[in-house]
Amino acid sequence: MRTIEFREALREAMSEEMRRDEKVFLMGEEVAEYNGAYKVSKGMLAEFGPKRVIDTPIAELGFAGIGVGAAMNGLRPIIEFMTFNFSLVAIDQVINSAAKMYSMSGGQYNVPIVFRGPTASAGMLSSQHSQAFENWYANCPGLKVVVPSNPNDAKGLLKSAIRDNDPVIFMESEQMYGDKGEVPEEEYLIPIGVADIKKQGKDVTIVSFGKIFKVAMAAARELEFEGIDAEVIDLRTVRPIDYATIIQSVKKTNRLVVVEEAWPLASISSELAFKVQKEAFDYLDAPVTRITTADTPLPYAPTLIEASLPSTARVVKAVKEAMYIRK
Repeated sequence: MRTIEFREALREAMSEEMRRDEKVFLMGEEVAEYNGAYKVSKGMLAEFGPKRVIDTPIAELGFAGIGVGAAMNGLRPIIEFMTFNFSLVAIDQVINSAAKMYSMSGGQYNVPIVFRGPTASAGMLSSQHSQAFENWYANCPGLKVVVPSNPNDAKGLLKSAIRDNDPVIFMESEQMYGDKGEVPEEEYLIPIGVADIKKQGKDVTIVSFGKIFKVAMAAARELEFEGIDAEVIDLRTVRPIDYATIIQSVKKTNRLVVVEEAWPLASISSELAFKVQKEAFDYLDAPVTRITTADTPLPYAPTLIEASLPSTARVVKAVKEAMYIRK
């Protein structure tokens, strides 16, 4: 199977869907003439023209609103935020228009729109450009929230998101665009709301998603050398959440560690801990543990960034504590 970059997988997903359906278009800052801030849309302007690959002013509230209106009138927009930190400028349109319109119109208006772009930390960008908002958007009824961890999932999930009749928040990472992975050449879709067990195991369940999933996998590989067999689940979608896959795994391993790149209060890991203790409490041999970003704005200094974010060492330590291994 061929190997391509994460950005190429996203480009293929958008281009294939735009060839398939003339109602699909891409709009955002620098997506056209500049080929995208992260070169995700490279070459798309040349193929589809300026009516379907549209550069916008630096006005997220404005072009998000245009996208919502276009979706209500039968088009299928892909709205790219240069970073989801900037989506805060447009959050009124995302939360109060896109997410609410189907319900408020009594089912008369679908809003088939995808809001996509990078989320969370991306190196030394400091506090205002390093925030993970997956749990914020997942808190809102009417939205679906997808956070892929690899090129294969990114392509299959983005194609499903573009075809979905509900608004989808599709969150990536600036530090993943160059990641390479195997992606089939033939068309495929990955359903929204289905987690993936990336590694089978019997001693502990580790759940994660997005960029930080690589930390969870690295910890699982390190734990193997110490005789601990971890099952690692990639959530892939944080609304809706595939609770059944996680609970089934916990019933097998009897332990759960959740790793995410968000602040701890009201996080996805908080929700998973509640759900598991509610539905699988009798199976737990240790308290549910979560590894999150430190409860503080992310600093600029690289040493402080390293100390703030989830790390392989922190995950390994948490698993050992869940296994009651004190060393």
